[in-house]
Amino acid sequence: MAVPKNKISKSKTNSRFASTFKVKTPGLVECPQCHEFKKSHQMCPKCGYYNGEKIVDLKED
Repeated sequence: MAVPKNKISKSKTNSRFASTFKVKTPGLVECPQCHEFKKSHQMCPKCGYYNGEKIVDLKED
């Protein structure tokens, strides 16, 4: 069985795992009703439409 010859420091170990973790930007798409950016597969927070149907009536101030 293989045994390491020297101790591997915590920073060396952590940097190996840190290279695979990347923060990704959310997938934003344009709403076909109001043309604002929204998350894909979510209801539009500005107009309340999803998939061409009115889901929520939003009261405008």
